[in-house]
Amino acid sequence: MASRNRYGSRMREATMFMLVLLVGLLQVLEAVKVSPLIEKVSDHKDFKKLLRTRTNVLVLYTKSATSGDSHLKLLSDVAQTVKGQGTIAWVNCGDSEGRKLCKKVKVDTSSKREGAELMHYKDGTFHTEYNRPATFKSMVAFLKDPSGPPLWEENPEAKDVVHIETEKDFRKMLKKEERPVLMMFYAPWCGVCKRMQPIFQQAATETKGKYILAGMNVHPAEFDGLRQEYNVKGYPTFCYYEKGKFLYHYENYGASAKEIADWMKNPLPPQPKTPEVPWSETDSGVFHLTDESFDSFLEEHPAVLIMFYAPWCGHCKKMKPEYDEAAEMLNKGTNSPGVVAALDATVHKAVADRFKLSGFPTVKYFVNGEEKYTLPSLRSKDKIIEFLHNPQAPPPPEQSWEDKPSHVSHLGSEDFREALKKKKHALVMFYAPWCPHCKNAVPHFTTAAELFKEDRKIVYAAVDCTKGQSHELCKQEGVEGYPTFNHYNYGKFVDKYNGDRGEAGFIGFMRSLRGRDQEKVVKKKEEL
Repeated sequence: MASRNRYGSRMREATMFMLVLLVGLLQVLEAVKVSPLIEKVSDHKDFKKLLRTRTNVLVLYTKSATSGDSHLKLLSDVAQTVKGQGTIAWVNCGDSEGRKLCKKVKVDTSSKREGAELMHYKDGTFHTEYNRPATFKSMVAFLKDPSGPPLWEENPEAKDVVHIETEKDFRKMLKKEERPVLMMFYAPWCGVCKRMQPIFQQAATETKGKYILAGMNVHPAEFDGLRQEYNVKGYPTFCYYEKGKFLYHYENYGASAKEIADWMKNPLPPQPKTPEVPWSETDSGVFHLTDESFDSFLEEHPAVLIMFYAPWCGHCKKMKPEYDEAAEMLNKGTNSPGVVAALDATVHKAVADRFKLSGFPTVKYFVNGEEKYTLPSLRSKDKIIEFLHNPQAPPPPEQSWEDKPSHVSHLGSEDFREALKKKKHALVMFYAPWCPHCKNAVPHFTTAAELFKEDRKIVYAAVDCTKGQSHELCKQEGVEGYPTFNHYNYGKFVDKYNGDRGEAGFIGFMRSLRGRDQEKVVKKKEEL
């Protein structure tokens, strides 16, 4: 009987102990509000399995169950936002199993002031210690792109720029702010924005207290309405406001910090651009066609040479006087072999679209209303007249770089960003087909691409800046001359390549990047 009572007493004590332990654990979990999306790990095998099965893991190591309270509360919100894109795990180095794990991965939380440390693991290995601000926005941005650059507001030198996150905050600032505001609408990937940011933040520091210089990333789709309201068609776009009202755009993209500060003292609207001089139709023998007159003109004239042009095109401007003189000379003769005409493709788009024009000027020869030849080399007065007197098929065009088989990825505005996101290292050559320096670089760049064709993390890519909408893309990426070479990491601009443009330069650059990658992997493996 006595033994039975002792057994019952022990059972009650054990039950009470378990209840106390469970209540204590629930209180701890409630105190830190740990999200079920945060993976609690203590066993080393489970930890290794986690790294094998997840590619993007941020691990919080804490000195005890409660020393990481503030981090866990924040990370619970972060985990919800990055669900499906990244994983957050927690290791309590204070319990017996966790202590063993922390020792194996060489993490010492006792030396940390807050008793907590954040480490990031990528593709199964250690990537980096998280040392960016412990804020929701920074952590979410990091987990969505662990190799990407920090947010602009994380730069200590940008502390005097007012960083706006939401449209609500933007409207609130305009409503309350009495001082003039210069707002920089930007996109994180924009090359021109990156060049302007240090200048803009310096101007913000110089004018602090007098004016507000603010920045806002409006690239996400949620800001479509805001972009439309302030005519944001490219990045960056600068808008000037006084007492909440938009007054002007600021368009000096080559300004210094002092020039921005001086402009804020005396803000003026952008100076009107020098208008394009229209092609005179009265002083020229060239027939100027429209969407409406195009087909009827071809019916009336058996042999017609037509120049499709754009008013802003430099090569068109250069060709105009030659074309005018050729028309004048042909009109003097009694037996003219044909007539010359022109069509502004930026105005008369129906005809331009019909012929799928890819550049200007484009010269085409028509016989009895039907297109016969496209003549890319017909630029001078003498060649124009010679051709009309003896129309001959042009020599076959030189095969474009894009049409030649190679391991260079030819990209355009529609697939540029998506393609680069998948590559750890991309060297992109922005070029124009007519550029001599580009032509010299092409074979060397192509050879380098061939050498790295088996490496799925590397790409050598090219963008023809004269083709389609790629001209605007090239402007956004900071291309000011041809060729321009940019290095990207998972789609994010890193730096311009200014090295040797031969095979040795292009190959050596990529080998140095891969070598650094390998050194990091080896070092982290040793640490683990």
